[in-house]
Formats: sequence, C-alpha cells, structure tokens
Amino acid sequence: MKSILLTLALLSTFSIARADGEWTPLFDGKTLSGWSTPDGKTPEGWAVEEGGVLHFTGKGPLLLSDKEFSSFELEWEWKLAEKGNNGVKYWVTKVGGKEWLGIEYQMIDDFGHADGLKGGSHNTASIYDIFDSAKDKDLKPIGEWNKSRVVVKDGKIEHWLNGKLASSADTKTDEWKEHIAKSKFKNKEGFAPGHGKIMLTAHGDPAWFRNIRVHSL
Repeated sequence: MKSILLTLALLSTFSIARADGEWTPLFDGKTLSGWSTPDGKTPEGWAVEEGGVLHFTGKGPLLLSDKEFSSFELEWEWKLAEKGNNGVKYWVTKVGGKEWLGIEYQMIDDFGHADGLKGGSHNTASIYDIFDSAKDKDLKPIGEWNKSRVVVKDGKIEHWLNGKLASSADTKTDEWKEHIAKSKFKNKEGFAPGHGKIMLTAHGDPAWFRNIRVHSL
C-alpha cells in the first residue's frame, strides 16, 4: 500500500510540474543541432529521414546532448530492427575522465536479442543492469513505434513505456546503493551524479527515433 501511495504522489507532483512548464525539442526533425559526438567529429551513421525521423544505421558513434539536465521529463518515440539493441541514457558524465556513462533506459528486442532474452534488468524499459522492468509492460512488436518517457525529480526516477509505468527507483536510498553494488557500475566512482547530458547510444544495431523532447522540472 505504501508503494502505491508513493507512486500516486509522484504522479501528482509530475503532472502539476508538467502542466506548468514548457517542452523543448531535442531533435528538430531536420538537423542534429544540439547533439555532438564525444570526439566532436562528424556523426556518421546518423541520418535525418523524411517525417522527422532520426535513423541510426548501426555503424557510428553515440550522440550526446549539448546541454545538461538534472530534474526533468524526457519523451521520445523509437523502434528497432529485429534482434536490435539501443538505449537512451541520462545523467551522463565522463566518469574517471575516460568513459561517458549514465543511467540507461534500455531499448532492446526482448524476444530476439541475446541480452534481452536474459530478462531482468536487461530488458526494455528497465533501469539497465540496476532495476528490472514490469512484467506487464506494454511493449510494441519489433518494427512498430514505442513511446517512452523518463521522469526525474529530486533523485527519484521513473521509466514509462507506452503510457504505463515500467520501472522506478530512488537514487537517494540504501536500496539504490545495494543495486549499484551488484551492477557493472559498482566500481565506477562518480556514476550518475544527479546531473549530466542525455545520450543516444550506439550498440551496433539499427534504431529509429522521433519526437525527442525535454521538459525541466
């Protein structure tokens, strides 16, 4: 009962904040303005297609937002090729001065990709390698568009998929620390510091994005 009441309280808070704020497009549907590669080179493998679609061909670098965000709401639509794997990360910083890391909203073929078939915190809408996603999540078949949303406020995070809450966590709790200690990020000092860039990942598989927008809370 306590967890249900907490979820309802969070939803109420986010709904009020969402109504009062303005959305900012992170992809204008025509160019890659506002995005860059880690080395600043041309983002080969990323193509803007008709209808305001950003297509990652499967070969190319990841993309980082020029701006950083702390508390925010992020929405986007996406689809994958069969057996595909991709993701959107946030609170992305250069950990240890070496690698760009952040919390990942996993996007994967749950029923075709080897990592997706593992289930648990490696399937779609999970907080990747940290918290699992809901068993009754509303995931569209491969090739169809999904709509995802990440809500982050005061350290609390929620991953939504097609209008349903799929996973959530509070990064200020002992539970979060326990899950991190069991994850691949356990030795990554400074991981997910509460602010950072947004990342479109590049895992070697084709992916499509559209209607990417953010709203600060």
